[in-house]
Amino acid sequence: MNTNMQDYITHSNTREWAPLIEKGVHYAGIFVKSLRYDAASGRSKTILLRFEPGAKYPYHNHPAGEEIFVLEGEATLEGATLRAGDYLYTPPGFKHSVFSKTGCTLFFVIPEEVELLDEPLNKAD
Repeated sequence: MNTNMQDYITHSNTREWAPLIEKGVHYAGIFVKSLRYDAASGRSKTILLRFEPGAKYPYHNHPAGEEIFVLEGEATLEGATLRAGDYLYTPPGFKHSVFSKTGCTLFFVIPEEVELLDEPLNKAD
């Protein structure tokens, strides 16, 4: 095991926000920063997401659950509004969409890739 602490630190303030594009779908108004990339699964399992006002992520399932911490702004999931400082754990198999009327920044831990249940609106060209 590598014991160099510097190899495990992510300086998120030095990283640029990237548009959220998954499987060729561009989610307008949603941006991502990877905090922890897992080479074995080929995906990021810990991320920051920034929603611009009015942005929405479609209805989806979390096969292994998720953890969300709201850093700033507000996000609505299935009628529940989360505000800065709120934490949400959703158990495996939990389904919901995410909408932000005002915009927000969220810290996510997502052990497994989500399964979309609604057709996304924006396909990337």
